[in-house]
Amino acid sequence: MSQAAEVIMLEKEAGRLKFQPNRISRGEILDLLDNDGLTAWFQPVFSRQTGEVFGYEALARLRERRTPPLDIGELFQRAQAEGVISSLDMICREHAFCRAAELGFADRNAYLYVNICPATLMHPDHRGGATDRLAEECGIAKERVILEITEQEAIRNYDLFKKSVEYYRKRGYKIAIDDFGVGYGGLKMLSVIEPDYLKVDRHFITNIDKDSFKHNLVDAIATVCHKLGITVIAEGIERQEELETLARFDIDLLQGYLLERPGPDLSRQRLAPLVVREDSSYCSEAQGEPCTIGDTVKYIEPLSPRQSLMTAHQRFMDDVKLQGIPVVDEQRVLGMLNRMHFLEKQMVGPHGYGFALSAHRAVKDVLGDDFLLVEAATPMEEVVRRIKARRGRHLYDDICVTRNGKYLGTVAINALLEAITQKSIQLAKGANPLSGLPGNEFIQRTVATFLQRKVNFDVCYIDIDDFKPYNDYYGFEKGDLVIQRIGRLIVDIVQPGINDRFRFVGHIGGDDFIVITRPHASQQICQQIIDGLQGLLPEFHGEQEVQEGHYYARDRQGEQRQFALLSLSIGIVSTEECPVNSYAELAFLASGVKRAAKQEKGSAIVRNRREEVRSEMLPENGEATSVA
Repeated sequence: MSQAAEVIMLEKEAGRLKFQPNRISRGEILDLLDNDGLTAWFQPVFSRQTGEVFGYEALARLRERRTPPLDIGELFQRAQAEGVISSLDMICREHAFCRAAELGFADRNAYLYVNICPATLMHPDHRGGATDRLAEECGIAKERVILEITEQEAIRNYDLFKKSVEYYRKRGYKIAIDDFGVGYGGLKMLSVIEPDYLKVDRHFITNIDKDSFKHNLVDAIATVCHKLGITVIAEGIERQEELETLARFDIDLLQGYLLERPGPDLSRQRLAPLVVREDSSYCSEAQGEPCTIGDTVKYIEPLSPRQSLMTAHQRFMDDVKLQGIPVVDEQRVLGMLNRMHFLEKQMVGPHGYGFALSAHRAVKDVLGDDFLLVEAATPMEEVVRRIKARRGRHLYDDICVTRNGKYLGTVAINALLEAITQKSIQLAKGANPLSGLPGNEFIQRTVATFLQRKVNFDVCYIDIDDFKPYNDYYGFEKGDLVIQRIGRLIVDIVQPGINDRFRFVGHIGGDDFIVITRPHASQQICQQIIDGLQGLLPEFHGEQEVQEGHYYARDRQGEQRQFALLSLSIGIVSTEECPVNSYAELAFLASGVKRAAKQEKGSAIVRNRREEVRSEMLPENGEATSVA
């Protein structure tokens, strides 16, 4: 939600919003700007899948309370009318970067959402490079900044607006449309900007569980965006029922007062993941998503806290394999009864009178809080980490699992170990032994899944140029090092610690890699990979070869000749521009554009264009970018 819209909503709730066009004068606006009367607060955006903070949206706030209260939504409207919106917008942007830096944002594994008014981008006084300067001075990587462009403002020159947005995109920033669905542009703005993120306005989120029209509309928006490779954010979530409904839409990111209100600090809160799957046995390792504890859950009939301890005792006696019984009240887990602890402490007791003493007691009388409760969407690795942190006597107790806070079942430790073992075996079979990256089987499954879902994506086929002579000259051990280091370089650039199901890295074999990205993101990523390779060349070659820019080795015909330092040829195929129906068809097209890239000197990127590239003449029809 934009800073203006968010504050308007806040004021409406408080019953204070009374629009008086002349209430805020130009002088008052200039006074705020000249005397540093504004600051930045932050509201977290959470990942639905992991529950972690994905990013922080910077929102404008007054440094001091005023009487009567000053409405920031009206402040922005008046600044627009008075022709000072560019100055106000820039001041807010500076506060967003500087305050985030003060709070240690650079150390967080998250994005920074910064609001920008469309009018500011096209204002004649707009300072080019100002945002770059802010990011550099504050030590915030541009790749971690998402520029939110509000849709609530009329855009009269879409060509100029698109050029302005593309300027920021090429600099490394990501782009989001804010308040989608309530402004002037609608689908036109979506098609012009082609954003990385889209925020569904809170108007469509409010009471979505009760309104079938909103329900179907948001579901359709999410479906279309996912096909286009756009991450969807639901903002303005204020009720638990709205949250649960959105979880079923496969919405990616969540924001709202129910989850956390804006504040002057960067939140460290973590939510329970809200993944809802129809098939809980499905494990999508092929897409780089972790298998979750919910994949191995088993339903155990729970006990009520009001039931007798004799009932629990009888359950354990009737089933010798039963190791734990969850205690649940109105679907909320209150605790677990562990077989060994229960029988020893409650039925035997320290002096042997436990059975008699427990005859008239209820389950709630003996419940403790030392049990492990996890959400179904929690990755198995995280569950193992939490098990290790438990006290010794509870190390092997069964794990209780919930979904959206409601009891789902339990997982025994031996079942968890077996699942992890099977997962490790599956990964080992499918991974390339040299790089550890997913191999051909995983690559094919990932591509097939995207094609089946009719999701548009880009595939980058990466090949190391003249690797055989390098391997022969420097030796196989050095050649293996090159494969491993380039593989790690690609992963660090494509998957920089942020969970993104649209970013996949695989190792086809030998010196060939594959990267899958969102549409339009591939060119920039490939350029970053090529730039990263330059920093590795001193490690790959000798000092003399680096100085001279070449080395001498035998070619495939056994002739001694000069070779340039290692470089990359990258072919990009976009399924958005060139629809494909199978992995084989995609592999054929990718091989063609890669061959075109190899015709260029040094590192080069070739991207296919339209459907006509399907012919054998594809290398001549590709668009090449040489970066030697």
